[in-house]
Amino acid sequence: MTLPYKRQTALASTIASANASSIANKIVLTTGVTQGGIGATFVEEIAKHKPRLLILAGRSRAKVQATADKIKTHPSTGEVEVRILTLDLASQQQIRGAAKEVLAYSEDCIDVLVNSAGIMAGPFGTTDEGIENQFGCNHIGHFLFTNLIMPKLLAAEAPRVVNISSDGHRLSGVRFEDPSFRNGAVYDQWEAYGQSKTANILFSNALAKGLGPKGLKAFSLHPGVSFGTSLSPGLGEQDLAGLKKKDEEIGWTRELDPRTLDECAATHVVAAFDPRLDEYNGVYLEDGNPSDDVQPTARGEEDAEKLWKLSEELVGQQFKY
Repeated sequence: MTLPYKRQTALASTIASANASSIANKIVLTTGVTQGGIGATFVEEIAKHKPRLLILAGRSRAKVQATADKIKTHPSTGEVEVRILTLDLASQQQIRGAAKEVLAYSEDCIDVLVNSAGIMAGPFGTTDEGIENQFGCNHIGHFLFTNLIMPKLLAAEAPRVVNISSDGHRLSGVRFEDPSFRNGAVYDQWEAYGQSKTANILFSNALAKGLGPKGLKAFSLHPGVSFGTSLSPGLGEQDLAGLKKKDEEIGWTRELDPRTLDECAATHVVAAFDPRLDEYNGVYLEDGNPSDDVQPTARGEEDAEKLWKLSEELVGQQFKY
């Protein structure tokens, strides 16, 4: 399947316009909406097409407020209802509180959940529960939050969950026996990033398989590379040299292709709203189109099931569908 979105013309702004009827009157919850990031660009563009409600979630209320203010003060989006949700993906206790808040909303459902928040590389650190930060925030936090608010999603007519992955999933599969790198003793920042991005793809596959029969669509995607975003504000030349070395070790030859935020957010819009994806539940997208460029470690049904079980263990709760 190929959608008619070309690399040079795939912009969030134009794709949102093309899918305006699918955006209108939708309730959309997006994590990771700090100004200067892809998530913020996504919500700012879809706000132009009359969604019913935009729920903006992030750890820093002030940073989320800045994006809400930009939407509310723009002439074409000022009438859109915007709600702020404090969500710290590094704290399962806080995630549970945020999910409880969402479940108490007066609105009957949430149509689209876009898990766009994330961190990339950096020194070893852990979540409040002692899980390596990138795996803990990029996957485990979203796993817990998504499943806790599932009743709101399944109440929608055609719910979608979008997990933002990366072609960086090439850097590592999931370390099922040791996801936290022996508590940092054998930590590699790029392998940790790759593990978390592989998990995003496997999580989407598991959601599509388990909840597809109940009407849920789940997709993962590579948005493209945009340096200096809120994802990687401190990324330096030494870090990039380490990434290049890692790619040489695994035989990856694709060059980095920096893009604008409008280009990077394009695939977000496709995954969240394009109705032509309805028959392709669980696909991974790049450049606004389904992609076969998925590493073997992110393809296996068995690995998706193993990740689900590991995730349940790490959050101390089972989710059966």
